[in-house]
Amino acid sequence: MASKDNNDAERPLLSDATLQRRARSIQPINQKSDHSPIIEKKSDHNPQQQESNGNQNQWLDSLLGIQSLKFNLVFMLLILYLGLGTLTFSLIMNQIDGKQTNPVLDALYFCVVTMTTVGYGDLVPRTFLAKLLASIYAFTGMAMVGIVLSKAADYLMEKQETVLAKAFHSRTGAHEIMKEVEAHKHEYKAMFAAAIMVVLMVFGTIMLCSVEGMDVVDAIYCVCSTVTTLGYGDRSFSTWGGRLFAVVWILSSTICLAQLFLYVAEWYTDKRKRLLVEWVITRNVTSSDLEAADIDHDDVVSTSEFIVFTLKEMGRIDDADIALAMERLKRVDVDHSGTLTKADLVTSSIAR
Repeated sequence: MASKDNNDAERPLLSDATLQRRARSIQPINQKSDHSPIIEKKSDHNPQQQESNGNQNQWLDSLLGIQSLKFNLVFMLLILYLGLGTLTFSLIMNQIDGKQTNPVLDALYFCVVTMTTVGYGDLVPRTFLAKLLASIYAFTGMAMVGIVLSKAADYLMEKQETVLAKAFHSRTGAHEIMKEVEAHKHEYKAMFAAAIMVVLMVFGTIMLCSVEGMDVVDAIYCVCSTVTTLGYGDRSFSTWGGRLFAVVWILSSTICLAQLFLYVAEWYTDKRKRLLVEWVITRNVTSSDLEAADIDHDDVVSTSEFIVFTLKEMGRIDDADIALAMERLKRVDVDHSGTLTKADLVTSSIAR
């Protein structure tokens, strides 16, 4: 009976200890259940994801910052060039024939029309000095337009690509972003330049109709002859407001059209290259291909030989490139074994 009573007395204690242990083991589970598992998962991974997002954004912003710096330098050079030309021609506007509105504005308008090779003929140099200065300004202006074409357009397109890359950023990583941008780089540039060109032509037509009083047909005719730098001269900007608008519009439209043609050509070339690569990758390998790929003529095509052959077919490398690479290998391969080791690097560095 005593044993039985002792057992009965111990049971509640054992039961309480067990319950306490169970309570402690259940408590974290209950606490975890108070919070959504999805929220916990986000809190575990969000810091890393945010850090990755920050690094990618910093990389994209740094790329755009470099292009912005180059564009700013070119823009300052252009302003300096136009300012010098405006000052020079404003002092000799009495030696230039044509309808004039304001000496400074007319000189700036003449500089823009000259450097972009539009040459309406509404302002024409008359004296020897004016003709000499106009000739010099025309040649140097063409070089300046070429610099502005490359840098300004690169900045605008890099900015557009960065925006597109950040748009893909929500569903891809840095590698996927660059892969997406590079795959459609020329396509994006051509489409963006075409959109800007359409806006400039529409805006120019509207301004010619409203400020210069032209009808729609004459305005479109003047716009087309201007952006293509034909500049027939029978239609041009003759008012103060029209020439003020033309200073900015002529520069923008002629540069944009030239870049559009360049990007379309690059797009077409890039498309042909991609089609060639696709054809090379998908076509069947023949016995003649094996013979051509067998560089050392041992009747066995190694991985490196096949890669070199494939790259040659894609047009990525040629025999001259391979010869340069082999020459570099010979300079480092001291023991002439055909392979490179750390000993070869050490020996070649000592020999130098």
